[in-house]
Amino acid sequence: MISPLTTTEMFCIGFVPISATVVTTWGLMAAMVGGAFLASRRLMLKPGSAQAFFELLFESVDSQIRDTMRVEPEPYRAFIGGLFVFIFVANWSSLIPGVEPPTAHLETDAALAFLVFLAVIFFGVRAGGLRGYLRTFASPSPVMIPLNFVESLTRAFSLLVRLFGNVMSGVFVIGIVLSLAGLLVPIPLMALDMLTGAVQAYIFAILAMVFIGGSIEAPTTNHPAEDAS
Repeated sequence: MISPLTTTEMFCIGFVPISATVVTTWGLMAAMVGGAFLASRRLMLKPGSAQAFFELLFESVDSQIRDTMRVEPEPYRAFIGGLFVFIFVANWSSLIPGVEPPTAHLETDAALAFLVFLAVIFFGVRAGGLRGYLRTFASPSPVMIPLNFVESLTRAFSLLVRLFGNVMSGVFVIGIVLSLAGLLVPIPLMALDMLTGAVQAYIFAILAMVFIGGSIEAPTTNHPAEDAS
């Protein structure tokens, strides 16, 4: 079994090597975009099963954003929903014979965590302006600036470690049991791994909401004090 800390080079584009993980990620994204395009071509007032499923997914994401972030979901739906769906599909891609989930490799999880890190900055700046966002690092005291900055980095790192550790361990265990016990014995473990993959996608999305929600709430909490002064 290939180590999750190494990558298999498939081909090169110029001087840039393209790994099997990147190819799998591209394939999953193409399948997701194609599926979304096909599902949105024939929208009806009386939805069929596929349209009803996607409407339920949209409503679930919107409801979770409202409950977690206490804001209207429209500005955040695409990012949060995209994160959840991609991680969910990537985790379950292990069901395809010969496919190793991209989320079982460090570089994919690092990229997802980095996206959340950038999203926290982007939405925080958009909500309170650059100065307002930077002031959040001085809350509750300017002495906390270094600690608050380190915290913003460690939160992204915790997302990376949590997703990578859980997905990679599941793939590793199933691979070991499969090599020792044959085809039928790992089936219960595969079902557990599917459940774990769904839960990890949900947790990643929830934590992204919490981090982004903190960045957009913090500037507004400073406004009353500024107005009083």
